[in-house]
Amino acid sequence: MLIRKVIQKSVLQSTYFCRASIPVPLLASSSKMSSLEEPVGLDKLSSLSTIDQRHRFSLSACRPRDEDRRMGNSWIEGRSCSSANGCDEDFEGYGREAFSWRRQMRDISQCDISSRRTLSIGRNHVVYDTACDPRYLPDHQNSTYCHEESRRDITSKFSRGVPKFVKIVEVGPRDGLQNEKNIVPTSVKVELIHRLVSSGLPVVETTSFVSPKWVPQLADAKDVMEAVKNLEGARLPVLTANLKGFEAAVVAGAKEVAVFAAASESFSKSNINCSIEESFNRYRAVVDAAKKLSIPVRGYVSCVVGCPVEGAIPPSQVAYVAKELYDMGCFEISLGDTIGVGTPGTVLPMLEAVMAVVPVEKLAIHFHDTYGQALPNILVSLQMGISTLDSSIAGLGGCPYAKGASGNVATEDVVYMLNGLGVKTNVDLSKLLLAGEFICKHLGRASGSKTAIALSRVTADASKI
Repeated sequence: MLIRKVIQKSVLQSTYFCRASIPVPLLASSSKMSSLEEPVGLDKLSSLSTIDQRHRFSLSACRPRDEDRRMGNSWIEGRSCSSANGCDEDFEGYGREAFSWRRQMRDISQCDISSRRTLSIGRNHVVYDTACDPRYLPDHQNSTYCHEESRRDITSKFSRGVPKFVKIVEVGPRDGLQNEKNIVPTSVKVELIHRLVSSGLPVVETTSFVSPKWVPQLADAKDVMEAVKNLEGARLPVLTANLKGFEAAVVAGAKEVAVFAAASESFSKSNINCSIEESFNRYRAVVDAAKKLSIPVRGYVSCVVGCPVEGAIPPSQVAYVAKELYDMGCFEISLGDTIGVGTPGTVLPMLEAVMAVVPVEKLAIHFHDTYGQALPNILVSLQMGISTLDSSIAGLGGCPYAKGASGNVATEDVVYMLNGLGVKTNVDLSKLLLAGEFICKHLGRASGSKTAIALSRVTADASKI
């Protein structure tokens, strides 16, 4: 009778240990036998039939539920349970990683969210059950409370680091239209800029003062700037390649300019016809001249993840170029994935390297959507603390000197995502959609914005009803 009580107590303790979510190595095996498998106690029993089968194979013990069986051997909750349902043998082996038994029970009573049902293959452990599982808390009120706490905890962890307000720099009129095969009339460019400003965008990059020989689509930079220089409600920066371009921009009425370097030596030579170090000398002259006129200068860094010629770019190289631009006086550094090859896995180490030498509040991001990774990259950048990002209306753009580079991430898609995150932008999405529709109609093609396409279908379907 005494042995039976000991065995039942062992089963009961095993049940508690299994309910606590203890992260263990995936497919971990134990060298010890379970309490029911040890021969020491079995040789004193005349028959196992005297043991209550209901207790030995209780559903509350460590047997996987139906939905967990589909995980195969990856189902681990406290340990890989044996057929005898003994689970406490592995607890001692992982004592350093887990809380004490009493601490676990206290966490269960407080609905500790750290024991939430999660899957972490990357760290080679699997944890499924949560102490707040309603199957273990029959009290509906407690179950509801735990679910609410779990939801809040998930939201808090997900949004941690995401800024409450994001500044969007619209680059469509410059970076978007410079890649068009046909020349867009000046009047259309001016109208587009007016529409973008009226949507609430705080910064609209208007044009580029570069040689018409290299970028003929923006040969009317002076006329465009003259038409919008007195437009209020937004900053209207222009791109300049050298001191000559800066001087022309100032004469045309520009009040803010931008310079562009590259993290790739090969791309620097093909894009601006000089080495990285030579580009620094050019831009120091521009920044010095701008300081005398109190004109702010923004710095772009191209190919921050990959180059069409050199391939992957080391994060340390990106950090070096970004720091040089910041140290020479650029008030903001925009990090551009020019050919759109970046993923969250390659963007994060790049941002970490740059943030080590440039304050995060001075950084912006500029992603192209070649592989459909722009929005995921933006999201992880926001979680890193970045609060300024570049985008292009209707997903227009690309780089004339970067083979395979598709358009920039669409401003409509960015605003839609940020609205869903509860992040303020002060941008009116409905007006933004009209601006995208306007330029796409002139270009004679569909929008590159998935949001614009989806909402247009909704509108079309609603009109048929």
